[in-house]
Amino acid sequence: MADIKPTAAAAPKASTSVQPKKSGNLISLIAPFTCIVLGYLIWRFVLGAPSNFMKPDQDASHWFWPDHANPKGALVKMYEGGILVPLLIGAFLTVITFVIERFLTVSKASGTGSIPEFIRKVQFHLANKDVDKAIVECDKQKGSVGNVMKAGLRRYKEMIHNTELATEQKILGIQKEVEEATALELPMLEKNLVFLSTIASIATLLGLLGTVMGMIRSFSKLGDEGGGEAARQLSQGISEALFNTALGIGTSAVAIVFYNIFTTKIDAVTYGIDESGFTLTQSFAANYK
Repeated sequence: MADIKPTAAAAPKASTSVQPKKSGNLISLIAPFTCIVLGYLIWRFVLGAPSNFMKPDQDASHWFWPDHANPKGALVKMYEGGILVPLLIGAFLTVITFVIERFLTVSKASGTGSIPEFIRKVQFHLANKDVDKAIVECDKQKGSVGNVMKAGLRRYKEMIHNTELATEQKILGIQKEVEEATALELPMLEKNLVFLSTIASIATLLGLLGTVMGMIRSFSKLGDEGGGEAARQLSQGISEALFNTALGIGTSAVAIVFYNIFTTKIDAVTYGIDESGFTLTQSFAANYK
């Protein structure tokens, strides 16, 4: 009986060198609710302070929404925009909260220095077959691209000394390591951006809804009372209702601008990660055939 030769040895299933990041997302649960509550407190006790009105409401039963009249300042008129104003203020505060949170996260993920320059340095060290110096460059970069590159370089270094696998299998092993490291990095970059995109969509609608509700109240008074006084109240009511639109459009504009800024930065990091994987596989294929 002819000897049956074993097939080519399969790559040992080594665990990835990149460990999952233990980062919760508690801010996404707490921030929106907290900002809405804070928005109500600003509307009720700052804008709606009795000292801001010529005719403050003294009825204690109206504690949730006092019926103050004749505001003293232009900004205080937002109080009379209605109960949707606290939601709009809360939405704006939520945008600011997640802008700060994403700025810190994306800045950390971008690392130090230029990503293209970092990749060129790694390519130079790999061309000289000095993997250790390439790993040192990853430690200096301190970003997502550096983390992915470092994970790939560790497997790269391991495959250099592996005598059991073919070159194609070694390259596949490096690619798999890079893919696993990328899968751990990218969700961190994209997390919480949904809040900015959602608020950008609904803030304007909330503002328009507040305006429409204010217009309904104003025209209702015009129909009930009539005369010059009603026309004056109508004009005042329309002016107050438009604060809802202004606040909604402003909140939406801020959310859209920063959403686009962050997605652009994330795209740059993602491109750097893709280029890192390509650099490792091409370098290994060229230097260790």
